[in-house]
Amino acid sequence: MQTVLFYLSLLFATITLSAQNTIVVDMQNFESNNGTVRVGLYDEEANFLEKEIKSLSSAISGKKATVTFSGIPDGVYAISCYHDEDNNGELKMFFGMFPLEDYGTSNNAPARFGPPKWSDAKFEVKGGETKKFTIYL
Repeated sequence: MQTVLFYLSLLFATITLSAQNTIVVDMQNFESNNGTVRVGLYDEEANFLEKEIKSLSSAISGKKATVTFSGIPDGVYAISCYHDEDNNGELKMFFGMFPLEDYGTSNNAPARFGPPKWSDAKFEVKGGETKKFTIYL
């Protein structure tokens, strides 16, 4: 019985330790301190920019903001953020196609003739690391 409990506790510890990655996102160059910044974490290309697995928001101070995602399992992810100047919870668009509020993605992935691509924004975290990004809006 002690052997079974030992292996169960070892399994539980392994699962717990594998979910200890941290992602720190520093955002800079906001046009103003108005509103908030909204940050989404995505775990697959099919949902990128559509449905985040985690989201955070932060006040902006000194035209900068920082959020931290903790307890992230090993895997491949991407980040997007936008300056929600009017605090309505949505990225304001012109004709539904052109963003009117500043935005950015991990790796400062470019938006050429459309939204940034998963392949440019994705990154991997594993082994309990802390990954830091600076996104310029």
